[in-house]
Amino acid sequence: MSQTLPIAAIGGDHASQVLEAFVGELAAQGVKVRGLIQRHHPDMHLVDVESGHTYAITQDLGSESESCRLDPSGIAEASVVLRRALAERAVLVVVNRFGKLEAAGGGLSAEMLALMAEGVPMLTCLGADQLDAWAEFTGGAGRVLPADPSAVRHWWDSL
Repeated sequence: MSQTLPIAAIGGDHASQVLEAFVGELAAQGVKVRGLIQRHHPDMHLVDVESGHTYAITQDLGSESESCRLDPSGIAEASVVLRRALAERAVLVVVNRFGKLEAAGGGLSAEMLALMAEGVPMLTCLGADQLDAWAEFTGGAGRVLPADPSAVRHWWDSL
């Protein structure tokens, strides 16, 4: 059995909203939360929870395109937020999502692995299609929480 790390992913339909609300709750209490949350307006952006700076992470491929619109350069630009959070030894780092890119070793996976290696508490969101990839990525040590504020609070209080 693997040791539990201070990392968790919120799964479910409202995971992003639960993550954002939790970040706001902790920030209001003065907790040093750093990282990225995701917003859609109308395109996807990552938002630095400390500064409010936004990073566009979609690209316009034209109205007929059926390809993935995620922009790797926007994600790479936003990754500085996670590297800075690691350097600052944030109390909690939030990462908008563990998705297909991270499961394949891209996206923000290097920064997430660095946070895990240093034992920095990390909270992210997770789609049901990435449960197995999350377990593999974390070596089975990453928790999966329901999209329920009380479950997230309980996880946080248990650290």
